[in-house]
Amino acid sequence: MTGSERRTAIMDQIKNSDRPVSGSALARTFQVSRQVIVQDIALIRAEGNDVISTNRGYIFTAPHTVSRIFKVHHTDADLENELCGIVDLGGKVINVMVNHRVYGHIEAELNISSRRQVENFMEDIRSGKSSPLKNITSDYHYHKVEAESEEILDMIQDMLKRRRFLIEATEVRYKKKRYTE
Repeated sequence: MTGSERRTAIMDQIKNSDRPVSGSALARTFQVSRQVIVQDIALIRAEGNDVISTNRGYIFTAPHTVSRIFKVHHTDADLENELCGIVDLGGKVINVMVNHRVYGHIEAELNISSRRQVENFMEDIRSGKSSPLKNITSDYHYHKVEAESEEILDMIQDMLKRRRFLIEATEVRYKKKRYTE
């Protein structure tokens, strides 16, 4: 097993554990010294992973988020209104998806979580750099939206309904794990 493979396996073990994972247990599992584990954890952190050392072992923390997929329909003129409404309520627009009759499922990552990002996105659209993906399916499209709570997603759903954009909403049984002691 290479060091990179071991670090991936270490992250998997820490992420999937419901309690802190001790360095000694990791050392036994991967048949390396405790010092190698400490070095691996330092490299894992350097890659941007949020691994915390506690007196009982290592834990992975991630913000608690829930997500929902919204099927929506609106014109290009309403695009900014839709995106600003979502981010103003605390949502993050993860992607845009369409189901094309010939090409099938097409998805593009957006990761829009602020008005500034909406402005940048809209500037790219207005400048002619590209056109909205929804245009290939007569303005019907989907967004996966993440938020800190179901209540926020409910508010976003209500807003989309009030603005007559919402066709349907689908629960996504997806939560990022958050460890609390």
